[in-house]
Amino acid sequence: MCRSTITVHNSIYPRKKMKNPICSTSSDEDEYENSAGLEPYCWWRSSAEKFKLECAMLKLYNNLPNVAGLTPRLRVLRELERLALVANEGINDFRQKLVTYRSGDFWMPTGGVPKEKTDIPPVITILLVGFSGSGKSSLVNLMYCVLGRSGLVPFAQTSSGNSPDYTSMFLEEHNVLRSLRSGFCVYDSRGFDYEQMSENIEELSSWMNDGVHHNQLCLRSGDYLLRKDEIEVLMSRSSSKFERRRVNCAMVVANIAEIYKAYKAGNYKPMDAIKELYSSPAFKKCIESPILILTHGDMLSTEERIEGRIKISEWLNISETSGVYDIVCLTEYGFIAEDSDPVSAYALTEAIYRALIISDRTHLPKRSFLDWTILVLSWVMCFIAAFFAFLSEICSKLSNSGGKLKL
Repeated sequence: MCRSTITVHNSIYPRKKMKNPICSTSSDEDEYENSAGLEPYCWWRSSAEKFKLECAMLKLYNNLPNVAGLTPRLRVLRELERLALVANEGINDFRQKLVTYRSGDFWMPTGGVPKEKTDIPPVITILLVGFSGSGKSSLVNLMYCVLGRSGLVPFAQTSSGNSPDYTSMFLEEHNVLRSLRSGFCVYDSRGFDYEQMSENIEELSSWMNDGVHHNQLCLRSGDYLLRKDEIEVLMSRSSSKFERRRVNCAMVVANIAEIYKAYKAGNYKPMDAIKELYSSPAFKKCIESPILILTHGDMLSTEERIEGRIKISEWLNISETSGVYDIVCLTEYGFIAEDSDPVSAYALTEAIYRALIISDRTHLPKRSFLDWTILVLSWVMCFIAAFFAFLSEICSKLSNSGGKLKL
């Protein structure tokens, strides 16, 4: 199924004069190629000879008016080079935009409805969804590290320090900016199970349609093994007093290493599961397709990592460069991502920025007094119709039984 994607305008990137290593002069190109492999975070440059050849091919295609003829691999390399070009200085620009962001800042007038008559929530909500072990909590910790300047302090509990079967039982709200005036929040969710797709989709639909709140308990059919006292402890943490928030945008987090290795071994279940999740009708409420975050790419070789990204994108029928981010959550290994991997740090901030742009496009007009009146009247009419249908059924049974009612 073809899904639309949002294109981020070039104006969101830092306005600075940058030389393009792909389209530069020969001296600049030599300097760039000689530096290939020096930066450990530029993992795609690990094969110097092959990368040099691909640079030449990219330069040839970039001199043409239409780059649609690029192979998927070259498009991925082109996107990775774009991130590397703007990462070091661009991250500060994006961080400033996110720190100063307030809900509705990216709203644009459409349909003749002014902003004051648009239903804009006080806080934009971004929901992270994915299967168990995909790295959602690690991604939240990376957000705190990059945006909240928290260093190595973990705010979300991950499975790395627990048993492999560990999974959070709650929806958790995170103020990743650690600011009282933050205009958005990120929700970490309980990981889904590959064997329970119908239950996964049903739970996702409830989050998207009914909203989410902090410490919302996520009990599933497989939790029957929990003792009664354990369930009581879990339920004591959950409270309906927490504000329920409408989900404005979703990010699907996928373990590229797990999916790719299973795919190469002939096991298509993880690939089919991520497609079913990504293509869920529940996401249609957000207008745009969810943002895809690929994690654990550092567990693959360079060739496997690029091929895995291309295969997953083809399986999902989406672009391999637009709305797809390969992010390594280095906080699990004791590194501060901004210093050791500026590309991942920048990709993370760009993904959040993209999510906020999508969110501010989904706001609907506020309901007026007339709208509420019509809604109440429709409910009353439905009740009256149901009441008369019930009376009609009773009268029909009375007439058929000769005046004696048989229930």
